[in-house]
Amino acid sequence: MEMVQLQTSYNNLTKERDLLQTSYNNLGKERDQLQTSYNNLGKERDQLQTSYNNLTKERDQLQTSYNNLTKERDQLNRKLDDITTDLQRKLQGLQSQELRYFSDSFYYISSSEKSWEESRNDCRQKGTDLVIINSSGEQVCDFIRGWKKRTWIGLTDEQTEGTWRWVDGTVLTTPSFWAESEPNNEGDEDCAEIRHYDSQNSWNDASCNIRKYWICEITLKN
Repeated sequence: MEMVQLQTSYNNLTKERDLLQTSYNNLGKERDQLQTSYNNLGKERDQLQTSYNNLTKERDQLQTSYNNLTKERDQLNRKLDDITTDLQRKLQGLQSQELRYFSDSFYYISSSEKSWEESRNDCRQKGTDLVIINSSGEQVCDFIRGWKKRTWIGLTDEQTEGTWRWVDGTVLTTPSFWAESEPNNEGDEDCAEIRHYDSQNSWNDASCNIRKYWICEITLKN
């Protein structure tokens, strides 16, 4: 009888041991799965942190770009205001005069005669300057060719003999429209005029003290 009871107890303990072993094994598997999940979450967290850092940098770069564009916009607006004010001043100086328009410029042709320097001073008082001829189209435009009077333009070599400069300081290169054998500097001729109106090549050098008509130019391009 005792042997039967002992066998039964042994069998029951063996079953409990096996159940505990199975539970232990299952817990080990769950632990490993949890460790894997933990590791994966750590990686995802690091990836999210990296993405967050990158987005923060992009945001800061965009903010910097926005600030720079805002400054540029404000500078352009101020420049536009300055240009508008300058143009209004120039137009007010000539509002009582007859203006001609050609290729982004307005032109005023005088009704009296002055020396080259006096002519330039008159243009400056109007907020402009003597005409600078930049193209063959401007050289032969209808109102200049139709004027048919000897007229000062904004070109001189008073600063350095033989080096002709426009009134904006640029050296004359091309195009240029000197008449044949001009400039010849006969009698200290340091200022340029339009002399021949029946030819594209119509410039002549003349004494700056001679009184002639003149052309002022308002350039709309900045």
